[in-house]
Amino acid sequence: MAWGKAIVLETRGRHSGLPRRVTIGFAESGDDLVVAASTDATQWARNLEADPACHVELRGLRRACQARRLAGVEAEAAVVALILKYGTPAERLSGGPAYRLSPA
Repeated sequence: MAWGKAIVLETRGRHSGLPRRVTIGFAESGDDLVVAASTDATQWARNLEADPACHVELRGLRRACQARRLAGVEAEAAVVALILKYGTPAERLSGGPAYRLSPA
């Protein structure tokens, strides 16, 4: 994570209300980050749907963010950015939701 290869995304559990942390890939888009889940059943994505407030740790820095679900061309561009960054294994991401994480 210190090298900027992945982020720690902290969401609030939609049932428990407790912090939930997951390490995931991301792409940068200006001051924002874009992420994509492999399916609609991905727990961190379901947590963001319930509460878009989250925290991100990147390169040793923690910041509060607000998630916005992407659709259409924006979602496709997010997946393309992730494929270009991580290679073909990221192609599985086209089945789930994509989000823009903006500083809160």
